[in-house]
Amino acid sequence: MFGAARPPCDEGIIRATVGRGELIVRGKTLTLAATILGSGMAFVDGSVVNVALPAIQQRLHADAAGAQWVANAYLLMLGALVLVGGGMADRFGRRRVFIAGIVVFTLASIACGLAVSMTTLIAARAAQGIGAALLTPASLALLGATFNERERGRAVGLWAGCGALMAAAGPVLGGWLVDAVSWRAIFFINVPFAIVAVLLGRAFAPESRDPDARRLDWLGALTVAAGLAALTWGLTSLPERGSDDALVRSGLIGGGVLLAVFVVAEWRAGREAMMPLGFFCSRVFAGANALTLLLYFSLGGALFFIPFGLIRLGGYSTTGAGAGLLPFALIMGAGSSLAGAIADRWGARLSLTAGPIVAGAGFALLGFANLAGSYWTAVLPALAVMSIGMTITVAPLTATVIGAIGEEHAGVASGVNNAVARVAGLLAVAILGVVLFRAFAGQLPDLSRARAAEALSAIMAGEGVAGGGDVPAGGIKAFAHAFRMVMWNAGACAVAGGLIGGLLIGRRSARR
Repeated sequence: MFGAARPPCDEGIIRATVGRGELIVRGKTLTLAATILGSGMAFVDGSVVNVALPAIQQRLHADAAGAQWVANAYLLMLGALVLVGGGMADRFGRRRVFIAGIVVFTLASIACGLAVSMTTLIAARAAQGIGAALLTPASLALLGATFNERERGRAVGLWAGCGALMAAAGPVLGGWLVDAVSWRAIFFINVPFAIVAVLLGRAFAPESRDPDARRLDWLGALTVAAGLAALTWGLTSLPERGSDDALVRSGLIGGGVLLAVFVVAEWRAGREAMMPLGFFCSRVFAGANALTLLLYFSLGGALFFIPFGLIRLGGYSTTGAGAGLLPFALIMGAGSSLAGAIADRWGARLSLTAGPIVAGAGFALLGFANLAGSYWTAVLPALAVMSIGMTITVAPLTATVIGAIGEEHAGVASGVNNAVARVAGLLAVAILGVVLFRAFAGQLPDLSRARAAEALSAIMAGEGVAGGGDVPAGGIKAFAHAFRMVMWNAGACAVAGGLIGGLLIGRRSARR
């Protein structure tokens, strides 16, 4: 009859269905929150350590190479093992590996805060890299498994944007802690993030894995780690020892040989390879990773050297240098979600072409900037341009990489891309360190190689900057020139990445 009431059982079914849907949405939201907090630790750590490096170098009496290794030890282990981390996430469970990575990262962070020498700090930083190699690809793999293709771009955008907002607080808080407490305090800020991320992950993140996951490729991990370590050591030692040094040559040649062995081993391993070479048959995947290599080379190198420029050339305090980098993270945090949604609607090709070119222009402007002048007219405009370019690029790039291979291989695909990004940062610190030294020494032709290396280390550590000391006449001017060369090289690499993105990522494949 027209006025008949709906049976109570139907109402119960409807309520149950609606309730189940609300639980699914809530579970997805809290899973996203867990991944943001977990990966946010790595974002915060990177930004904080870069700002604190001048103080760490000074307090632990390290040379320029030692400061580089504080960053490189972390990036080395992360870059080499993130591929294994992605495979472990697919094989043993993405939630399980994500939580294990958080635990390792947090314990290593505590060890960093308690380090009593440069050697122990570098060792603890390497342990941090191992933890990050587990949690970083697992966090993205969790997103790939939790959100469908239509939702993934916005979810990744929120992940990147909120991570950027967390990183925004890192340099300011870290700089203040260095000035007011100690550089050691910066490593303990990871602990509360870790506790909340573990609780949310255990309670709400769904467990997922790839039923066809391969055996873990430990041979590949060993050869790539050894190859990158040897190559990085050779590049880092090159300024002080010179290219004629037998150990430097052995490091560079040995590293190249080991990386070639890694490629051969991956080819022979086939489906069991931690970096399946067959993935690169995809034009989208290959193009996105080439873009990642160049763009993150630029970003990693710039973010390593910018704090030294602000503190030693601009006269900023550590707190001031951290606050000076705040617009970079705020712009990325505010715009990443929108950038992901736009790429979902219009395709990623335009974003992945224009974004790196805009970022490259920002790096170049930093090279032109007078860091000792007004922050608002000299530094901020360059940082804003760089930030806008990175914002346009990051979320579409991440979503493109994951979508290029398929969600069943999300852990491996995100692992490969994260490895490329971290290796890019590792190589950037080493290679741009060589650029910095050669540009610096070229302005002081009367100094021997060893004396120039000592002078550069003294300037970066802030020793004798005000009153002469170990810094020769013209040393600060030479450092300003060297800083400019680093920024211009970073900008050129970013622009090259944008050109590659436009050529290799087609319209159809980019709009998934």
